[in-house]
Amino acid sequence: METMPHPEPADGFRYADLTPATDFLSILDDAQYRSVPDGWWVAVTDVVDSTGAIAAGRYRAVNFVGAAVIAALRNTLGRREMPQEMPFVFGGDGASVLVAPDEAEAAKDALAATVTWSRDAMGLSLRAALVPVAEIRTAGHSVEVARYAPSPDVAYAMFMGGGLAFAERALKRGLYAVTAAPPGAQPDLTGLTCRFEPARARHGLILSILVVAADGADRAAARAAIADVVRLAAEAPARGHPLPPGAPPLRWPSAGFANEVRARGPLRGSLALRGLHVLGATLLAHGIFRLGLRFGGFSAPRYLDELVANADFRKYDDGLRMTIDCGPDLAARIEARLQDAEAAGLVRFGLHRQAAALTTCITPVAALRDHVHFVDGEDGGYARAAQALKAKDSAKVLAKESAKESAKDAGRVLAAGAGPGGESARAPV
Repeated sequence: METMPHPEPADGFRYADLTPATDFLSILDDAQYRSVPDGWWVAVTDVVDSTGAIAAGRYRAVNFVGAAVIAALRNTLGRREMPQEMPFVFGGDGASVLVAPDEAEAAKDALAATVTWSRDAMGLSLRAALVPVAEIRTAGHSVEVARYAPSPDVAYAMFMGGGLAFAERALKRGLYAVTAAPPGAQPDLTGLTCRFEPARARHGLILSILVVAADGADRAAARAAIADVVRLAAEAPARGHPLPPGAPPLRWPSAGFANEVRARGPLRGSLALRGLHVLGATLLAHGIFRLGLRFGGFSAPRYLDELVANADFRKYDDGLRMTIDCGPDLAARIEARLQDAEAAGLVRFGLHRQAAALTTCITPVAALRDHVHFVDGEDGGYARAAQALKAKDSAKVLAKESAKESAKDAGRVLAAGAGPGGESARAPV
């Protein structure tokens, strides 16, 4: 595929020019971030009723659809050979991507095709929106972006400013919606795979962590609490990395085989023929990895080491997301620190414990080192952590409403029971 030219943007903003941070804690520093100018867009998606999909045992498919959005936009916008030029963040059951002013129409078409493919091929309802950064700023938020490099070969986008959270709320309200393409539309999902088995916890459990600053919280104090969580997680073996050295196990055919078949572009013949094509390709790849082969610019052992080094298991997108492998005691310490911060009005959080982590991969060119790998908990991960956070929010709202009603009832009782002169008609004690 010929690489699309990318001239210097008129607004002077180039994501690829940002110097990547290599210390994860430094992504909490405002100095790492640059404001995204008006004219840019935030593409945001999520799977509708991911809770139901989790209950049906389909979270691998949910992750696959979430990553498909990133693959489709990378391929459509010409980033297959230049992946470091596209800012994106994977959220488990969806994704957010920054889109340049001159790429909005192409991005809209790719999103529309992905919505249709998700519905027709994957049986999952995906909603998508394209939100103008100018509208985000008008609403009182900003989109601030930084780069974090977990390895010398990849860098992931980090976000602050409340803009992505605003875009997600707009998506769920049906604003700036991208309409599904006609039936049969197929996004370009080249490189999207999920061939690795779940990575079982080696130190006790896989902990999914979601932390956001509470409304009205002191910014510095909330950041300090979040930094404490990052430091605690780093006390786990391998700093909490959920993937084992040498990558998760492989088997053939993989548990994600059916997803990969559905991601393939239309071929002559039936779905069964597509399946045979994928079966052959994955068998060849499986043999290469099992035998540790090297040829041309590709090395199977090196690729597996890079997979672990490049893995996206911690990020910041208007809040902290982490998927870590730790012991029950450390998980309890993390939860206790978050409970203290929540009680102090600094943060809101959700956690979810499970036995394994999932990996979804985008590898357009296997011989290159910039392949990316998204990690989430096997049993709902980030989606379940978000549910836990929202459940607490709902409980607080109900408690406030109940307190208001109780106060009103007490007022009505006092008003009804007051006799002449305002004295209570209650019998004297």
